[in-house]
Amino acid sequence: MIGFYILIGAISLISWLVSNQLKKKFKKYSQVQLRNGMSGAEIATKMLADNGIFDVKVISTPGRLTDHYNPKDKTVNLSEAVYNQRNAAAAAVAAHEVGHAVQHATAYSYLTMRSKLVPVVSITSKFSQWLVFGGIILGVASDATGEYGIGFYIAVAGLAFMAMATIFSFITLPVEYDASNRALAWLKNKNMVSQEELAGSTDALKWAARTYLVAALGSLAMLLYWGLQILGGRD
Repeated sequence: MIGFYILIGAISLISWLVSNQLKKKFKKYSQVQLRNGMSGAEIATKMLADNGIFDVKVISTPGRLTDHYNPKDKTVNLSEAVYNQRNAAAAAVAAHEVGHAVQHATAYSYLTMRSKLVPVVSITSKFSQWLVFGGIILGVASDATGEYGIGFYIAVAGLAFMAMATIFSFITLPVEYDASNRALAWLKNKNMVSQEELAGSTDALKWAARTYLVAALGSLAMLLYWGLQILGGRD
């Protein structure tokens, strides 16, 4: 179990470092005021209109870095700071979330796939580690006759559940990177930002995307670790 704690510690440390850097970047680019004077809400509304999307609402949601697009009720939810502020960071986040709305409107394949997996992963992620731990406690090695007990099959079921979360995290990557690419292309092509503002928006979204990359790699590392513990210890 020492290896498990080392892995958890390493993943947590990297995740903290990236998250901390992301916060610093957003704080930095929150000081870069937009020359056009538009708020995040206004940026989002215009990008939706420019893409011919008129059935999506832009609303304010409490919290910090709580921005998201909800495909169920078609709302672009912007945190209070992003919704009201008029800087490069707010423009980047607002345009990124609208990027998801554009993906939804154009039936972007990875977003469609991700949406279908949400209800499955919401269940499997709750039980995966319990099944893995339970299976290991019951024992995953075969007996003298070469037969595997119930513990092995429970642990394998946990691995399958864990694999679903890993697949989900990797499908999320193209969804997030594509939304950022759509956002930056629109900001540039519509001359919504200056070169300095665009550079800030690009850097901010780059670090935001890295949080998803770290999460995906962490999920894969956990899957491989437990896979080796369970499948590698069958004898």
